[in-house]
Amino acid sequence: MTPLIYSPKPGEREQQLAVQTGLSICNEWLSDQHQQYLFYHQDCLSVGLSPAQREHPVCVDFAALLGNRQRGKELLLKAIGGRQPGMQIVDATAGLGRDSALLASYGAQVTLCERNPVVAALLQDGLLRGEQSAPDIAEIVSRMTLIRDSASHYLNSINEQEKPGIIYLDPMFPESGKSALVKKEMRLFHDLVGKDDDADELLALALQKAEYRVVVKRPPKAPVLGEARADLPRPQLAVAGKAVRFDLYPLKALPK
Repeated sequence: MTPLIYSPKPGEREQQLAVQTGLSICNEWLSDQHQQYLFYHQDCLSVGLSPAQREHPVCVDFAALLGNRQRGKELLLKAIGGRQPGMQIVDATAGLGRDSALLASYGAQVTLCERNPVVAALLQDGLLRGEQSAPDIAEIVSRMTLIRDSASHYLNSINEQEKPGIIYLDPMFPESGKSALVKKEMRLFHDLVGKDDDADELLALALQKAEYRVVVKRPPKAPVLGEARADLPRPQLAVAGKAVRFDLYPLKALPK
């Protein structure tokens, strides 16, 4: 279901948001309990259901994210080969930007690719607020650049000299059969974005465009990405924890 932009008194920012996302504006909550809305909640651009559904809306808050301990962040650091300040990393499936922010906190220069216009709008709002946060948060956010387009378009547009050191893929996790246990936030996000049906093709492109390695985030027991395709290599290494696994495709040695 396509989200609507909600505001009781739509103004210029809602009009600009409508142009950016292609969504329609409404000034009242509809009776459909499943309808999603894009709206400003406590000065944060958020997506969620109507207040009657009593579900907290989702926004991008890099200050809160970077101020909290994130499970699995040590695994991510290990997967990219440790801290390498200035490393160019493309997060090809940026989503809500959580892993991008962690990568930037390690000193990397991170390009976030997000093709869904609603999610891209949430990211842009989060980045703007992050720039106005405490100096340590603003410094991390300054290393993050948003591309409001598909990763395939972006990667196909760069030349040999612009190749990123690492390309990071976090395609939408496959269905686990435990949908009742999925967090409300992630269920909302799944409904909004849908499936990444072109993840195999994106992996093939990433392997052509990365200089040092490609890293793919997967559920711990999920098959490797592109398992059914004979033309795609299998990961050479994996960094695994209880909740997540990072499959590694090394292309050449990382700089020392």
